[in-house]
Amino acid sequence: MEKRTFLKTGFFLGIAAATTSFLDACKSTATGGASDAAAPVIPPPKLRRTTPFELPKLAYETSALEPHIDKMTMEIHHDRHHQGYVNNLNDAVKNTVYADYELYDIISRIGTGDADKKIRNNAGGHWNHTFFWETLSPGGGGAPSGQLASAIDAQFGSYDKFKEQFSTAAKSVFGSGWAWLCVGKDKGLFITTTPNQDNPLMLSVVKQNGTPIIGIDVWEHAYYLKYQNKRPDYITAFYNVVNWKEAAMRYEKAMFG
Repeated sequence: MEKRTFLKTGFFLGIAAATTSFLDACKSTATGGASDAAAPVIPPPKLRRTTPFELPKLAYETSALEPHIDKMTMEIHHDRHHQGYVNNLNDAVKNTVYADYELYDIISRIGTGDADKKIRNNAGGHWNHTFFWETLSPGGGGAPSGQLASAIDAQFGSYDKFKEQFSTAAKSVFGSGWAWLCVGKDKGLFITTTPNQDNPLMLSVVKQNGTPIIGIDVWEHAYYLKYQNKRPDYITAFYNVVNWKEAAMRYEKAMFG
């Protein structure tokens, strides 16, 4: 090959190689690069967990909420359903970024992607039920008092009007889910619902974020043994065992830290 021909051929081959590299780079940016940019950045938690998640003990006997919530329902709900969420969560977080995260750190960071689905469902189930057992009390019922009572009156008009709105929300949940009374970012109270085991602390999941004060589980396993398909009766009974003392402490913490 003549020197001139060799140089000319090498020149065009060099241009072709450079063009291919450029196009490959563009393709990478349009696929992998865009995907990486869209991936949520999960900041490290303040605390690290060193032991597996465990089922919390109830602060009362499983029969203590009768006649409003029966003993068998509590046993199945706490000992089987909640234990199932705990077991599944411990399995789901293995070899993930959440492997040693505390429960709140998982809840507040979890996303909506398919890869997070099992963690989201079971972390939500564990957090929601732990919260729910503390929302109930054998000595509960009545009406809230103090600052929480004043806030409810200011936001909803009266405790009775609050009950009406909260009950309507709980009845309206299609299928399985929860109804919540929360403190919002503006420090005002609001009522919201979530499907399945989502909750208002899931910043990347729910439309309205807030700090839960009380919540009611309206999955059928929470009431079907006693109330069958009569969810409204279960919701009415719920007000007889609401732990308003605990709710007041949650409210003050949310408001004043």
